[in-house]
Amino acid sequence: MAAGSSVLEEARRAVARACHGLAGEGLLIGTAGNVSVRAGAHVAVTATGVVLGHATPEDVTVVNLDGDVVAGELAPTSELELHLGIYQRYGAGAVVHTHSPQATAVSLVLDELPCVHYQQLALGGSIRVAPFAVFGSPELAGRTLAALEGKAAALLANHGAIAHGPTLEAAVDNALLLEWACGLYVRAATLGAPRELDAQQQDAVVTAAVQRGYGRPRPAS
Repeated sequence: MAAGSSVLEEARRAVARACHGLAGEGLLIGTAGNVSVRAGAHVAVTATGVVLGHATPEDVTVVNLDGDVVAGELAPTSELELHLGIYQRYGAGAVVHTHSPQATAVSLVLDELPCVHYQQLALGGSIRVAPFAVFGSPELAGRTLAALEGKAAALLANHGAIAHGPTLEAAVDNALLLEWACGLYVRAATLGAPRELDAQQQDAVVTAAVQRGYGRPRPAS
């Protein structure tokens, strides 16, 4: 392995740990899904065919930004082109792709998940559904990249979900938030048509969050 191998080895360990956590939350099932993190000019990404809930660092392959394998004995995920595209276009630090049940269910029905809860604003508000394309194909990568414009997450029609973030922890959190929002929508839809937050309501939430430092610990007054 090239210089900086300790950084790359830690990246491989971090991806394996993230897989365990996501599998524990029910977002990664069997071999379905993939996770990656960028480490400088390299990307540590889960190998194809790995049972993700039991992934080890050896099940994580390191590639350069052209997709050439530089460390690991296993071929990287078939969705490598999608991961690399997100890094190149959006400057992400990590990517999580799942076939999680609630998000996948929504992808079977909707063309867009409306913004029904203000926490979705952390993902960019409403979530687009990329039109169906075969897994691992350039078409899927291209359609998903388009759906991610201005967003931290997207749904893949009849397939699953994808989220990215500046760090691996943030990408995992975004994947969990997307699954929660999809589950909320699914449950609400059993009662009626879920209400969507309009642009004015979304702006009001953003203003309040900034003024109050929402989501950050602060001393008691």
